[in-house]
Amino acid sequence: MELYNVLLVDDEADVLLAMKKKINWEALGFCLAGTAENGQEALEMTEQLHIDVVMTDIKMPYMDGLTLCRRLKENYRNMKVIIYSGFDDFEFAREAVHLEAEEYLLKPISAKDMQEVFARVKNKLDQEYNEYRNLSRLSEYYRKSLPVMREQLVMGILEGHLSGERAKAMMETYEIELDAPFYAVSMLYAEEDIKDDADRAARFLTLPLKDMVQDYLRDKIRFFSTSFLDRVIVVFLLDSPESMEQVLYHMDQICKMGFRVLKASVTAAVSQVCTQTDALHTAYEEAAGAMEYKTILGSGQVLYINDIEPCSREADFAGEYDFRELVRAVKLGDRTETDTAISHFMKSIRKDTISPGQYQLLFMELLSELMKIIRAYKLQPGQIFGEHAGSWQEFYKYISVDELENWLQEICTKLRHTLHHERRDSTVRLTEQAKAYIREHYKENDLSADSLCRHLNVSAAYFSTIFKREVGMSFVAYLTQVRLEHAVELLRTTEDKTYIIASQVGYTEPNYFSYVFKKQYGISPSRYRANMVSQEQKAE
Repeated sequence: MELYNVLLVDDEADVLLAMKKKINWEALGFCLAGTAENGQEALEMTEQLHIDVVMTDIKMPYMDGLTLCRRLKENYRNMKVIIYSGFDDFEFAREAVHLEAEEYLLKPISAKDMQEVFARVKNKLDQEYNEYRNLSRLSEYYRKSLPVMREQLVMGILEGHLSGERAKAMMETYEIELDAPFYAVSMLYAEEDIKDDADRAARFLTLPLKDMVQDYLRDKIRFFSTSFLDRVIVVFLLDSPESMEQVLYHMDQICKMGFRVLKASVTAAVSQVCTQTDALHTAYEEAAGAMEYKTILGSGQVLYINDIEPCSREADFAGEYDFRELVRAVKLGDRTETDTAISHFMKSIRKDTISPGQYQLLFMELLSELMKIIRAYKLQPGQIFGEHAGSWQEFYKYISVDELENWLQEICTKLRHTLHHERRDSTVRLTEQAKAYIREHYKENDLSADSLCRHLNVSAAYFSTIFKREVGMSFVAYLTQVRLEHAVELLRTTEDKTYIIASQVGYTEPNYFSYVFKKQYGISPSRYRANMVSQEQKAE
């Protein structure tokens, strides 16, 4: 079993050093992942380092230990928090109990006390870990709580096998409540992060993932969940289209829980909002289409169909020949898959005897599918088809089956390259818009990633992935950089007090501004200004 990650939080460096050396962390089953000087810094480190246990002092600047505990429990329900203090005050202890802290200790803390506390915490973590990872227990829970027939019925609706009055009658028979003004469908997939553990890699993660999803969503939002092959499917029952923000937020939280709980990367694909149960099939296809982009955008995040494609996927392919394989390969931009799809398509044509009329119909259906992609991404037909755009009634008469394959190879290659550049340009534009907005609004102390995403009209999960990939740092890191750059300029060009400069660059707390500044530049703002004055005087 892997070691659990521990974060120590105290504003006194000597105390942190003493606690680090008091016990043999690895022998107890823990890894000391890091230390923080205050609650604010601890919150930032918790998500980055995948922390399991936080041991924190109460009295600290910027954010005390009790506030930190409250925030951690809000964001990470299963996080273990150990609180210690030099204040023998009943109110502190009572508040710690109220916040569901694992332990409340008084300074000085002996090595024996720490060993006993962490032994108890490890035992609890092991129990929770085994509950999630024990396949036989989860299978039994699954069989008792969710009858197979109910899940098969919902999958029949999602796959389009059941609809209308028959579907409603069967839902009443099996006591399935799917009555809501609006719906959305999410598809989740878990894949093992650790590849060198053959035993773990062989384990089936669908059922643990399903249990985790149900446990998290319970009492937060109306939903129905099921599993199909290696995927977990969630149907959300919504009160309004605006409820989609809640869906995206909850899916983002589940993706983040995946590593800590399952030691796996969890990807969540989400459809658009629909209004009828008969439309759930379309929503399910949209979620499946969004999941296909996992190989492009990366796993372990939310893939919202509205962020990926300009319009919903079309799944109604007419005619005897199925173009879906080819369309999917072109959209994904994979050369090998595109070549394979063209080969399969041409093979199906060559094995049949096709009349001129059938050939015309086939060609026009193929052209229609390619035009759907072009229209969806607002491209000009001439960009792809060149001189032949708009003259198809004559073109099909002069192109043989062999020529069709060469033409199709050429067109699909152009489409793949054009879509790649369109997506790339779109992410670059989004990133530049975000950077411009930050540079314009950095003085506002309530500037956040959520407010920026609302301005850009994108989901937070999608923005976070794109921004970090393009800029090389998170939104918070970039905002801090911009604010400190302006602070340095003000220190150099004005005689304003530090607290005034802090407010001018978006910090309401002068002490926190000084802390962030010193962390970045190694000295306080006042010392930084004094050094600049000294250097200028020497230059004169």
